[in-house]
Amino acid sequence: MITWRSCVFRRLGVKIFRKNTLLFALFWFGFWIFMSALMFVHRAIFSDYCTDENSKRILARVCDGYKEGILTGDLCEDLCVSKQVVYQRCLYYEKGKKVIQADWHGIPIILKSKLENFSSYDNFGMLDYQEMQDVSTMDIVFYAALEIKNSLGLELENTTVPKLWSKHLQGRVEPYSKAELVTMWSLLQQEEYTFFKILQDLSKHVVKILGSCGHFYAVEYLIAGHAWNQNLFSLEELFGSSVTGHNNRALKGAIHKIALSFLDMVKHFENDFSYHLHLCDIKPENFAIRKDLTVVAIDVDMAFFEPKMRDILQQNCTNDEDCNFFDCFSKCDMQTNKCGAKRINSNLQVICDKMFRHWFSPSLIGPRASLPLQVELQKAVQRCAVPTEYPDNKKDHRILFKQLYELLQVIQRQLQE
Repeated sequence: MITWRSCVFRRLGVKIFRKNTLLFALFWFGFWIFMSALMFVHRAIFSDYCTDENSKRILARVCDGYKEGILTGDLCEDLCVSKQVVYQRCLYYEKGKKVIQADWHGIPIILKSKLENFSSYDNFGMLDYQEMQDVSTMDIVFYAALEIKNSLGLELENTTVPKLWSKHLQGRVEPYSKAELVTMWSLLQQEEYTFFKILQDLSKHVVKILGSCGHFYAVEYLIAGHAWNQNLFSLEELFGSSVTGHNNRALKGAIHKIALSFLDMVKHFENDFSYHLHLCDIKPENFAIRKDLTVVAIDVDMAFFEPKMRDILQQNCTNDEDCNFFDCFSKCDMQTNKCGAKRINSNLQVICDKMFRHWFSPSLIGPRASLPLQVELQKAVQRCAVPTEYPDNKKDHRILFKQLYELLQVIQRQLQE
């Protein structure tokens, strides 16, 4: 009997041990899966998280490169030596693109770079097979113009290209140093930088570049838009507490003035350059306003002049949806299965859809504007915003633009009475 009981307990103990071992193994396996998933999510989502520590470390590497003579720029002394450029906070960081807010002599600025590290940009190819003294200014101009043609689709004259250089390099007669060449090349590889520099003296609707150090360039600090803001732009931040409340007359007048500036920008981008400029990512975050309520494009990663736009749109397709490139639409030719090179919607249509429809309702326009004007403006915005109703004829386009502009002017005058 004792032997039988001992055998039973021994077998029961083995079963319990095996069961516990199995549970323990399953626990560790589940824990390992959980931790692996957590690490994957962390790498996938939070690796690009915008932190002060990482941002300061990136700027420190820029200064190390400057002190070692690897890179240069007209902002480097203030950033790295005299410390007149003071870090404030990281605003944006995704796939290497870095946007940082800083103070320069007490004035807020924005530092930007397409890639995190200076070494991530392509080398200036001529330096691989030519001595520094053999690289002429005209060689640099030629390569710069070629790079701009590839990135923006623009042909530039030799007299235009030097405007892309930092102020202290413009008009230089003596040869450029290696640090100057590789620094200029890192900036030219950033389409946004070249876009802003080319249009600096040609447009009030693009942000101003203030200087650069290495691959980072500084632009003016402006009040940027945000989709979560009920007015899209923080007018309270711009004007202070004097403009508050949904029914404030100054607030309504400001919104109408911003809308008129959006229309001015549309007309300017369509008519005042050698080529039509297309905005393919229109949202509040990509625009800002100055103190005078001028609308300014601050993110032009998806802005293309006509030649580049045509190249982008001409893709293979099986239906019209395949021809939608963000906010720029084309149509699919079902016989050739190719998207048309011509954009079928417009900057105006997208701005009406994403900006104006958000603003113009009877409650916003208010009782001081007559009801017929309210209805007329809303109908005009609706016709402009809906792609199926958007007029393809240029004459109709001009009529609709003029109607919107005049309605906004009349209502703004009424609000000021």
